[in-house]
Order: sequence, then structure tokens, then C-alpha cells
Amino acid sequence: MTILVTGATGKTGRHVVRELISAGAEVRILTRHPEEADVPSGVTVVRGDLTAPESLHAALDGVTSAFLFPVLDAIPAFAETAKRAGVRRVVLFTGAWAAGLTARDRGSWVYPRYRAAEAALAENGPEEWTVLRPAPFATNALWWAPGARADGVVRLPHPDAVCPVIHEADLAAAAVRALLTDGHHGRHYTVTGPALVSQAEQVAAIGQATGRPLRVARIEPATWRSEAERFLRPGIVGDLLGEWSETERDPATALPVTSAVPDLTGRPARTFTQWAADHARAFG
Repeated sequence: MTILVTGATGKTGRHVVRELISAGAEVRILTRHPEEADVPSGVTVVRGDLTAPESLHAALDGVTSAFLFPVLDAIPAFAETAKRAGVRRVVLFTGAWAAGLTARDRGSWVYPRYRAAEAALAENGPEEWTVLRPAPFATNALWWAPGARADGVVRLPHPDAVCPVIHEADLAAAAVRALLTDGHHGRHYTVTGPALVSQAEQVAAIGQATGRPLRVARIEPATWRSEAERFLRPGIVGDLLGEWSETERDPATALPVTSAVPDLTGRPARTFTQWAADHARAFG
């Protein structure tokens, strides 16, 4: 059984690869730059690009299942190509906003894009599919690392905003269970961490993990927007600011904690404190 992992060199994909290897699966990864891929021994590396469907044929040859990184515009073509190649099962992750649990989420920039990608997979892709809708990643806290290293200050527009952020290793473990076990076809799982955590609490946890207390400074949302739009699409920036503002004002509007991680993996989701300990070196 050969499993293709896309996004394998990223923060979540690396964990997916390691978990699949531990489970004894034959792993193949798709990357635009094979010569730069740092992967475990025994993993097959194939050159390809999700945005270039013609490059996928060799990567999908003989593949039974695939973990699909959400390059949203590329999902329809991948789904059709994978089906023609004989792939039987695909696990895609999008985002918790796709669940549309609040009017805020349903009005977000990403909501119709996530839903369109999910529909393309369900309607035109391989016979078996599962969608994971993760909460915002704990790894987003890495955005704060430069400030933490420079002067010990983390500058936030809404430091009391709350969210059940997810450890990337938990998302990977959930994805691997959906890839390797039956009973998940047609399911949409909203995957969260074990508790609501404010951004200020996250900063405090990072300070404790590094042994270097950090200070939070509140900044204007417009200031954060001007910085963030250098590396995020404006629509995503607007979605984040909207969520942070609303959940800071009323934590009851935050994404609720779900049991998806323990349901899928058989163990509790990792806390943000654990994530901070795992990534302390990035902030030192």
C-alpha cells in the first residue's frame, strides 16, 4: 500500500510522514524541489506540483491513498486526476471555518473556498474521502518568535482572543488514522485542541517554556494588518481580525472544543503548554 503525502515538508506533513512510517506504510511524497527535501530513509520523493495536474501522473502511479494539503484552487484537478489514477482514499484538511458554526464563519472569506474544495473532492474524487477541519494551528504562534527573540515583546491586536488551537502533531495523527482505518468515508471532522486558550495565555506558556518571561503589547488592528498582508492574503487577514475581535469581546462565540482528536487517535489532544515546550527553541 503506497500512500502519497502532499505538503510533506511542512509542519503538519512532516508528522504525517513519520506516523505513516511508524505504522509500516510505504510513503511517497510530492514536492516541487526533491533535491531540497529532508525526509526519513525509505521515503520515495517525486517531483510534482499540485497546481500543475500534468505533473501528478507519475506521483499517483500505484498510489492507494493520499493525504491532501489544501492548495484550494488545485483540489478539483487533483481529485479528478487521483480518481483516474485508481487512488481509493483521500484525506483532505481545510479549516474549522468550513463547518459554518457561526454567522461569522459563514461570512468569512475562506468559507466558500473551503466548501468548494471539499465539494470537488466529494463529487469528483476517489471513492473514499474524509475531510478534517482543523482549528487554527498552534504553530501560528511562531509569527511571534522574532519579537520574542528581539526584545521579549509580543505585539497583538487582540491579546484576549480565545481559540482551541490545535497542535500540528494531533492533526497529523488524526489524518493518519483516517488514512489507515476504515469507517471515515464521507465524514467531516472539526479537529480542535483540548481547551480555549487566549493569545495572552499562549504567550505566557511560551515564556514559561523558554524560561524567559515575555510581555504582551496591544497594537492597533490596522498596524497588524499592514504587517500580516505581507505574507497572508487580505481575505484571511480580515477573517482573523474578525474572529479575534469577536472572541475577545465574547469568548462564547469561539469555536467549541471537539472530541475529534481522542475519537480518532484514542488519546487526548495536546495542550498549548505542550506545544510551547515542543517549540521553545524557536523563541530562544
